Amino acid sequence: METKAAVASLFALAHESRLAVFRLLVQAGADGVAAGEIARRLGVLPNTLSANLNVLSHAGLIESRREGRTVIYTARYEQMAQLLEFLVQDCCSGQPDICAPLADAVLQSRCLPEGRV
Repeated sequence: METKAAVASLFALAHESRLAVFRLLVQAGADGVAAGEIARRLGVLPNTLSANLNVLSHAGLIESRREGRTVIYTARYEQMAQLLEFLVQDCCSGQPDICAPLADAVLQSRCLPEGRV
């Protein structure tokens, strides 16, 4: 991941409502969540949600698909994994024992099939 993409992702997540939306979508898995359901679960006004979804989408953290008249949003797990890997890629100046718990947490949280990045 390039630094510019990492900054865009971190900016997108550095807002309480956007972070809540992203975490909800991460928890939802590949099925995703309809925009109206996101608004209902988080108690967010539709226009505010739309702006938050737009920022997350432009950062590459989420994507959408149409199912009839409904727009379903999903987290982009690959992008999330790349951001986490970017944050820890030069961890601990070659002392893996310091970052081992963090690296284990990142690996355990990956939702991608084994071998995919």
